[in-house]
Amino acid sequence: MTKVALRYRLLKPLDETLMRRIASAHSIYGLLAVRLAPSLDQITVEYDASRLTPAQVEAALHRAGIPVVRAA
Repeated sequence: MTKVALRYRLLKPLDETLMRRIASAHSIYGLLAVRLAPSLDQITVEYDASRLTPAQVEAALHRAGIPVVRAA
């Protein structure tokens, strides 16, 4: 297993629905952890790079209803 962390910027303000989606994202295959930044406008996703690519991680987040764009 190769653990990698990527940071994403949330494209909409955090609300209760988005918070629930973020909290349940750890159940997505290959994602190990999803953490909300203290600023509440970014998330850090830790994933298994031997199972997923960065593009697949972003696509999985979008499918889960989490609107993000990769932070620079």
